[in-house]
Amino acid sequence: MTEPIDRTSPLSATPPSPPRRAAIQQLSALRAAGVKEIVPRSPRVSPAPSSKPPSSKPPSPNPPDDKSATAQPASSAVEAAGCPRSASLFEPERSRLPRAEREAKLRALAERVAQCTRCTELAETRTQTVFGVGNPEARILFIGEAPGAEEDRQGEPFVGAAGQLLNRILEASKLARADVYICNILRCRPPNNRAPQPDEAANCREYLDGQIEIVDPDYIVCLGSIAAKNLLGTMEPIGKLRGRFLQYGRARVLCTYHPAYLLRNPAAKKDVWEDVKLLMRDMGVTL
Repeated sequence: MTEPIDRTSPLSATPPSPPRRAAIQQLSALRAAGVKEIVPRSPRVSPAPSSKPPSSKPPSPNPPDDKSATAQPASSAVEAAGCPRSASLFEPERSRLPRAEREAKLRALAERVAQCTRCTELAETRTQTVFGVGNPEARILFIGEAPGAEEDRQGEPFVGAAGQLLNRILEASKLARADVYICNILRCRPPNNRAPQPDEAANCREYLDGQIEIVDPDYIVCLGSIAAKNLLGTMEPIGKLRGRFLQYGRARVLCTYHPAYLLRNPAAKKDVWEDVKLLMRDMGVTL
């Protein structure tokens, strides 16, 4: 767990093994709970043999606390922290990878995505893959669900009606689309815009992890329950996840409603605006 992270390694590297993923999940849960340092337990040393006969005094009913023990987080804390993979968990500071190198790594990953046929149905029905767009050095990374018809046609995420609404939200937040990075859980349009299947999300997870690792954002915004559940590994509804920050690796995570949901339920725009103000206030921007 203490091995150095090689950020120059090619993105073709396989995802971390289950034991490593579990270890990172535990560390992120501790970090989210406020633990800044873990003191390892001192090794036990067998006492030297003594000629003194054992004491006949009964043991104390209240033995002293073991100061070297580290408190274990409750399972709820682990669930709230999600299931992080990002190597930046071990690096509290942002990656110093130059912009040009980030762009090159994203292009290489996008080329791999374009050739992907892991999901047979999606590969056969898509017009093209929809990778991601935006600033490779963005402090904010938005994650949606999957491409729709217009995204499948243009090859860019969030360009349909929901994308236009997202653009207006960004403008109201004193941001431009070019300031942030935008991607989806899936990079292919599901037939009839159905929800992503678990195996499809799992097949695409390596690409999402790669984008997060390269951009290394300070904030991740999950747009909708599917994005939140897949990123964080939680089953909590979006209504309970929104309005507060969660943690994924180094990034602070904010969950809110998907713009497509707002088109069907305009009353929820007020809740999204409160979430946006929370995000910008945490970044030091007053709206």
